[in-house]
Amino acid sequence: GGWTRLAYLDMSDATQNCPFGFKLYQSGGVRACGRTNSSGGCVSVQFPSNGISYSQICGRVTGYQYFSTDAFHGPSNLDSPYVDGVSITRGSPRKHVWTLANGLMDTYNTYSQFMCPCSTGSNETLPSFVGNHYFCESGNNSSGYSQILYTSDPLWDGQGCGSLESPCCNVPGIPWFHRDYGSTTTTDYIELRVCGDGGATNDEDTPVSFYEIYVK
Repeated sequence: GGWTRLAYLDMSDATQNCPFGFKLYQSGGVRACGRTNSSGGCVSVQFPSNGISYSQICGRVTGYQYFSTDAFHGPSNLDSPYVDGVSITRGSPRKHVWTLANGLMDTYNTYSQFMCPCSTGSNETLPSFVGNHYFCESGNNSSGYSQILYTSDPLWDGQGCGSLESPCCNVPGIPWFHRDYGSTTTTDYIELRVCGDGGATNDEDTPVSFYEIYVK
């Protein structure tokens, strides 16, 4: 059989709305959906498999950096806001599928502890459950950071990686993530969370403007 789409959002279509519980950002022609937490945390949307038994998952996500995101600088438990960015999991208890992380900056090594782990000179370590199943990008090419939505550089599209970040764009498949579980099938629902480990959303957020997730 072919691929079945379980999840779809395209906020460039003015008739589409954010998932329930997500906050709408509008800036420079970009509409995106992010966190509402008053402290560190995640907002979540679940996509039932509708009884489809699958052994593969693929998809892509586009997000944008808001203010001071720091990728994996935080707790390292899958159920916690372990990333500034997007966590895609399946089932309960959660099983990690893919992480789309958002580092602080991509061109200047001002804060190496807040940079994508794939960036040159980064001091970040990946949680063990993530492994190589992640993309990471920053939308900020300056030497500081501002309380804005960095709309000029969409994240996880394999484009616009800064000089330190080029290894992050040079990964197989990007912008598509893909997991193949071989002969193991499941009917698990899929969950997409937008997470931030720091304070309120006015501190850091990575709202998403587009996603699509397929199974087969």
